[in-house]
Amino acid sequence: MLRYLSADALARFPKLQDTMFRDRAAQFSERLGWAVSVNASGHERDQYDDLNPLYVIWQQPDGSHGGSMRFLPTTGRCMMNEHFRHLNTGKSLQDPAIWECTRFCLSPGAAPQVAAALMLAGGELLSRKGLTHFAGVFDANMERVYRRIGSCPQLLGSAGEGRTRVSLGLWTLSPRARAQVARRAGISEALSYLWYRRAFGESTLNAAA
Repeated sequence: MLRYLSADALARFPKLQDTMFRDRAAQFSERLGWAVSVNASGHERDQYDDLNPLYVIWQQPDGSHGGSMRFLPTTGRCMMNEHFRHLNTGKSLQDPAIWECTRFCLSPGAAPQVAAALMLAGGELLSRKGLTHFAGVFDANMERVYRRIGSCPQLLGSAGEGRTRVSLGLWTLSPRARAQVARRAGISEALSYLWYRRAFGESTLNAAA
């Protein structure tokens, strides 16, 4: 199932929290070889995890992490404006209708549908919170993942070539694209909406409708 959890609520789900940060270490430090920090608990965390971001997490039936993304408003501190402005001609991207998405992570052995489920959750945030786009920095490997899901970003800029290429993109989901992503995820749009509703409550949904 999909969960939407702010950082200050994540501790209520200790297994989910522990396995998410461990899977981030496995993906970003071990498999990709990024220069990220892994603490003594085997968790990959950075300064942006301390800003109370919103995590979108695919929770496995046993309560462990299957995949996740991290969201922060671009009007505050975020990674792309502090470390990747060169991908946007040196400019910060600050817009209340655009949130940054980072740390797109899949657990080892995650089912192919998990990536699409996370993208479907991103579509819920876009439509329910009045957002126009979410933005993110991604590598060449993730381009293939996005094409397979059927949700390719609008490129704002890139640096490097081949496997070392890093890009900044903007995502949005039209109703048609959202339906396609839902089919790839094997999740009905009604069920996706229900999971969002459980996280944010009736009053939020009624205001956004």
